Parts: sequence; structure tokens; C-alpha cells
Amino acid sequence: MQDVLAVVTVVVVGLLVGVEFAVAVFVNPILDRLPNDGGLDARSDGARVLGRIMPFWYIGSVVLGAVWAAVTWKGEGASFIAAGAVLLVLSVVMSILLLVPINSRVATWSHEGVPADWKQQVGRWDRFHCVRVGIIVLAFTLFAVALVQ
Repeated sequence: MQDVLAVVTVVVVGLLVGVEFAVAVFVNPILDRLPNDGGLDARSDGARVLGRIMPFWYIGSVVLGAVWAAVTWKGEGASFIAAGAVLLVLSVVMSILLLVPINSRVATWSHEGVPADWKQQVGRWDRFHCVRVGIIVLAFTLFAVALVQ
């Protein structure tokens, strides 16, 4: 059962990393290059859709990591698992404090009602998001190392 938990945790966190990496490196930069602020509607829609889904994915990843850490406590790879779980908690705290407030504003925007500094706000979100991606990539790496030990 412990092996199943380990694999499920690595897969769930790995998929989370893949989605968040794609948003940071591909999706948002592509949207930002669309003419006439064409990416604004897509960012707003993405904020609404992903804003409903990602909290469950992040919390689920934290729970899986914490359970895996508890089950393997003082066992082989436990320090890697615990460190990965702590990093996921950090990513959730960072999300709540830094990214969610911006995301909540972006979700309400349309071409008719966008603030003058909207590009600065999404740029700030993108920078925080890149840091968060680095944190979850490190958590995933620690989980993967623990899985192969």
C-alpha cells in the first residue's frame, strides 16, 4: 500500500508541476504576445477556471505528501518526502498570500472593465508564479528521489 501511495503522490504532484510549468513557460507568454491585448480575456477565463480547480489539486498534493511522510516516518527516504511536503505547504501559503489576491482580481476583468495597471498586475502574478513553480519542481524532485530509494 505504501508503494501505491508513493506512486500516486509522485504522479499527482508531477501533473501539477506540468500544468503550472506550462502556464509559466508557454501559455501566459503566448497570451501576452497576442495583438490588441487579446490575451486578456484568456487570462481572465483561465483565472476563473483554474482558480476553481487548483486549490483542490494543491491541497490534495499536500495531503498526499503529508500522508506519505507520516507512513514512512524514520524510514528510507523519509527526509526527502517530509521536505517535499513542507515545500508544497510553502507553495500553498505563497499562493494564498501572493497569487490568489491577484488571480481573484484578474478573474473579474473584461476589456470594458480592466484597471490601468493590469499589465503590471499580471506581470507580478507571473513572477510569483515562477517562484512557486520552482518550489513545486523541487518538491516533485524530492518525491521522485524518495520513490527510487
